Amino acid sequence: MDKFIKINPADSVVVCLQPMQKGEKIVVDGGEIELLQDTPAGHKVMIKEAPSGTDIIKYGYPIGHAIKDLKKGEWVNENNLKTNLKGTLTYEYHPVNEELTIPHESKTFKGYVRKNGEVGIRNEVWVVPTVGCVNGIAERLIEKMKEETAHHPNASEIALHAWHHNFGCSQLSEDHENTRKVLRDIVLHPNTGGVLVLSLGCENNQPEDFMAMLGDYDKSRVKLLVTQRVEGDEIEAGMEILHELYAQAAEDKRQEVPLSKLRVGLKCGGSDGLSGITANPLVGEFSDWLVAQGGTSILTEVPEMFGAETILMNRCKTEELFQQTVTLINDFKEYFLSHGEPVGENPSPGNKAGGISTLEDKALGCTQKCGRAPVSGVLAYGDRLQTEGLNLLSAPGNDLVASTALASAGCQLVLFTTGRGTPFGTFVPTMKISTNSKLFQNKPNWIDFNAGQLVEGVPMPELLRQFIDLIIDVANGQPTLNEKNGYREISIFKNGVTL
Repeated sequence: MDKFIKINPADSVVVCLQPMQKGEKIVVDGGEIELLQDTPAGHKVMIKEAPSGTDIIKYGYPIGHAIKDLKKGEWVNENNLKTNLKGTLTYEYHPVNEELTIPHESKTFKGYVRKNGEVGIRNEVWVVPTVGCVNGIAERLIEKMKEETAHHPNASEIALHAWHHNFGCSQLSEDHENTRKVLRDIVLHPNTGGVLVLSLGCENNQPEDFMAMLGDYDKSRVKLLVTQRVEGDEIEAGMEILHELYAQAAEDKRQEVPLSKLRVGLKCGGSDGLSGITANPLVGEFSDWLVAQGGTSILTEVPEMFGAETILMNRCKTEELFQQTVTLINDFKEYFLSHGEPVGENPSPGNKAGGISTLEDKALGCTQKCGRAPVSGVLAYGDRLQTEGLNLLSAPGNDLVASTALASAGCQLVLFTTGRGTPFGTFVPTMKISTNSKLFQNKPNWIDFNAGQLVEGVPMPELLRQFIDLIIDVANGQPTLNEKNGYREISIFKNGVTL
């Protein structure tokens, strides 16, 4: 295994692939450099002199500027590097149309074809509260249903879930609409074979208005219960509906469908200095491959595009998409600024400990998850997919909120890269991909796939093929670790006033 990597020929730093000690010598571009400090794996070392104020280059782009004179061999971190990011910017469209020569393969997966033609990779029965006041009832219904169906022949295929949230009332304007849109998206998601929409009755998210918002939905698979209007036991009434939904779902069968029906969300969390070297590039290669098969991928975490946004803007297929991406970026910057927060204050303590020093450093690694395919669509928060290919989605970087948003947009699966590790999952299978082998070995109950093998001699084409096979297995029904553990939840974006 190499001790370091220079990612781009233009870079002024290298990244340590393993811990290195003060006094160790490395040879970069034919010249010998002595390390001036102990440097952890994933962290950066200067390979040329950089006076204070000089831009530091990684991935071929600036990741901030030196705030003191930096010497060759010096450890570069958040203590001597500062972001260049400020406020909103004016952008120009300089389209980059890279031709990807990825062959189309006649691969399929076994999914559940819904009445509207969408395809699910799971066939679950859900209770979706319109308001947080009925969370307890929703949970009790699911607990009783699990007890009654424990020995049903389809019990392993038909998971049962109540999707708790705290909203649906006492919200105004955009927050109220965001809640309604995300709940609508969950109800309409193809990974469910039946949904009980559970309402209190007096909430702002009025049940009849919400049901109208669903449009032309399958009324045999989506049922409403307004608990305040039930004369008697609402649990008994709810169980009657759930029995009906479960019986229908039990009749559903998987069938072969083309891989073009697969929609995958791209997310990272607990990133480290290897994220942009191993896991994110692997996911990017998969995203390009999936798009070449006619499938769809979605990149979100808009604040983690800051510093790399022009790369995405110039990959937009049209000037209209470019303008939508400019709005996507600047609107989120305005959101930060309206709360008195700087746009570059992003890397978490875990990110910094893992080797990410600035938001640009994070963004340039983060955006590699979407490969090199052109941008075909741009979605607002809560929007449902309309366009095949690579899409950009407005949502924050927060792991729970962003993953929920990806699933809400229509993704049947979320690919989640991580260098620090995390157990959580959203309401669709959430596959964890580690950036390093140590995490994979330490958390075998969290991590589904190890991308750290890329710096241990496994070639990208070989690892990509293993990764594709695993994703198809998951689409065919193999549970991800978050599903096995029962770590599943939703989180809805909130910005405004609570009444």
